[in-house]
Amino acid sequence: QLVESGGGLVQAGGSLRLSCTSSHTVFSIMGWYRQGPGTLRELVAETDRDGRANYRDSVKGRFTISRDNPRNSVYLEMNGLNSEDTGVYYCRGIQPWGGEYWGQGTQVTVSS
Repeated sequence: QLVESGGGLVQAGGSLRLSCTSSHTVFSIMGWYRQGPGTLRELVAETDRDGRANYRDSVKGRFTISRDNPRNSVYLEMNGLNSEDTGVYYCRGIQPWGGEYWGQGTQVTVSS
């Protein structure tokens, strides 16, 4: 239901833009989570349909989440990447009636 793209290998200080799109359903909340090596999956950023966003503290000022409601898409612009940002990034969508979907994940690797 959710298809992600945009991951890759980048040097520290670089930028990446992740995209996530659903062609089958509408979500009230869309967001990005990540899971680093040996860590639990954690929220990176999420946004509602009105554009209100919530970020984890470590990415504030560096990452920007945005969405395109007609396209059922959410994006994550990541700047100033560092090694702690390395991990698999997952898109998550929550439907207005509570259904939850996850993408397959896209790898982000930051080299120092």
